[in-house]
Amino acid sequence: MSTAKRLVRSALADLMPSGGAMPGVLETDWDGFVERYAREAPRQVWLGVVAGALVYTVTPILTVGRPVPATRLSPELKDVHADRITQHPVYLVRQAVFLLKLSAGFAWGAHPSVREKLGLEPYDPDPGTWRQE
Repeated sequence: MSTAKRLVRSALADLMPSGGAMPGVLETDWDGFVERYAREAPRQVWLGVVAGALVYTVTPILTVGRPVPATRLSPELKDVHADRITQHPVYLVRQAVFLLKLSAGFAWGAHPSVREKLGLEPYDPDPGTWRQE
């Protein structure tokens, strides 16, 4: 797994964890999804996702007053950071993280276990026709 994908994975572990009966994004075949997403999404979109993960990782100084990467925060501070960064008053900071969460939502919302918990039928298998080489 590339450094960029590890960075995205780490940020999403904090931003979209499991809660109650709902699985977190990393419990929904995120690794398989991100491989395909990085390959098939427009390059600018993938770069935006990685930039969002980078913004999330380097901004604890803005949200919890700690000059360390988000990966070095305690679980309690990670939760506070994840909440505060999504409500940050600077639009560009907030939107960078939103793009990251939006992309992860594609994987999360399409996963059969999530759809089942929401009372929805699973999607048919992907025919693989979206991206034509």
